[in-house]
Amino acid sequence: MKLVLKGHNERYTVEQSLMNLFPGELPVYGPVLPEDESWAVVDCREEGDTLTVTTELTCRGRTALRSYGTGLSGTAFDREGQRRHAVGACFYLAALEFLAGPPPWGMLTGVRPDKPVTWMLAAGKTPAEACRMLEETYFVTPPRAALAAETGGAAAEAAKGLGPRDIAVYVGIPFCPTRCAYCSFVSQSVEKSFHLMAPYVDALVEEIRAGGEMVRERGLRVRAFYMGGGTPTTLTAEQMERVLAAFGSSFDTSFCDEITVEAGRPDTLTPEKLAVLKDRGVTRVSVNPQTMEDRVLRAIGRRHTAGDIARAMELVAKYEFPHVNMDLIAGLPEDSAEGFRRSLDACLAFGTDNVTVHTLALKRGSRILQEGLSVPEPAEVAAMLDAAFPVLRGAGYAPYYLYRQKYMSGSFENIGWTRPGGRCLYNIYIMSELCSILSFGAGGSTKMVEPGTNRIERVFNVKYPAEYAARPDKCLANQRAFAAFYSRLYPGGANC
Repeated sequence: MKLVLKGHNERYTVEQSLMNLFPGELPVYGPVLPEDESWAVVDCREEGDTLTVTTELTCRGRTALRSYGTGLSGTAFDREGQRRHAVGACFYLAALEFLAGPPPWGMLTGVRPDKPVTWMLAAGKTPAEACRMLEETYFVTPPRAALAAETGGAAAEAAKGLGPRDIAVYVGIPFCPTRCAYCSFVSQSVEKSFHLMAPYVDALVEEIRAGGEMVRERGLRVRAFYMGGGTPTTLTAEQMERVLAAFGSSFDTSFCDEITVEAGRPDTLTPEKLAVLKDRGVTRVSVNPQTMEDRVLRAIGRRHTAGDIARAMELVAKYEFPHVNMDLIAGLPEDSAEGFRRSLDACLAFGTDNVTVHTLALKRGSRILQEGLSVPEPAEVAAMLDAAFPVLRGAGYAPYYLYRQKYMSGSFENIGWTRPGGRCLYNIYIMSELCSILSFGAGGSTKMVEPGTNRIERVFNVKYPAEYAARPDKCLANQRAFAAFYSRLYPGGANC
């Protein structure tokens, strides 16, 4: 779509709105020409403390013209935010003319739509006030506003238990048995990269040890540990023992409330690996079938069946982990609303206390897009999610965290559901950005959060396993940045 911006330079806001509301459209800049079939002119005019935004949008042979006015007040930073919101709101209102109905999350385009709710609740506002703000300010539909009030409330409650020096730790294992059709993560299939696993684990153990020393020197406390991927249980039992032992010996785990490991693919689980997890104090494992329909498993490139998942869950149950999570994805190739309901019912029958319901994100690097695989229409995905909500609530689950991704089918969300006492604090911490996350491994994203503010800094490890193993200098530089961040917050050292 051709974009013309007048009186402002809020390119990012307009571009994100465009890609969220018109999937597949890409921004192009330049004057509108007679032959252009799709374009938008977004014009800002300020008179004193009054801002008026006008959007003229042409698409599919029709034109919409909308205006949005607001007052400007406060600091220059405040006014910038008010201007950004007005531009996004005006573009959204014009785009509504071309949509089948209001998007569930209104004009919100970010990953964390419930974050404003958490701020409001922390400031003493009520859930009803937070819902009203989402509906009136961001045009969020009432059901999603109520959902955000629940998950934002869970985040506000979790924040009360965090101290200023509390952090979480993430360890990434970028290996999988095979690559799923929906995946665009930088991960290596074991069948092609088995030779990389041993040097990767060697480098990872050294990085964890160095990180543990740095954390102790700064007087930080680890409150949650999460090993994800990829598929961590692609490692051998001995390799998993080395990684978890490195964490246990390098960090003070006295205050670590949970240790989570994604046991992901049922074709990677063995009694030996589960015994290692149990012996190392793992409190939560996540077995992620994504679907319990065999034809859908084949379509996404999994080499196991629903029967294999059932056997894996029977094996996991023998080790009596305190918490077990299962993941499902709504909108996978070859799936239907009826098939998704069968998958959900099957997961609930296992008695797991956590169920995460994802919405398929159509990622550019995925095989779904590269090969043009057929996926359910947004209306079918909506039917899957609409049916899941009452089933989960009826079974005693409540939503406790959510997030969104780009290019999600139907512009929906991913939701973590839990029975009482089963929430994963790490998921809340990272999605609501409540504390710093120190990441280890290839592709790790370390996030430094200043307590009580929205100030966040990030550093990144190199992406690929071979490069990661060859570049310990990059990991150490990231750890120095992490240490420097806390040195600025607490110049007196570990005892201040």
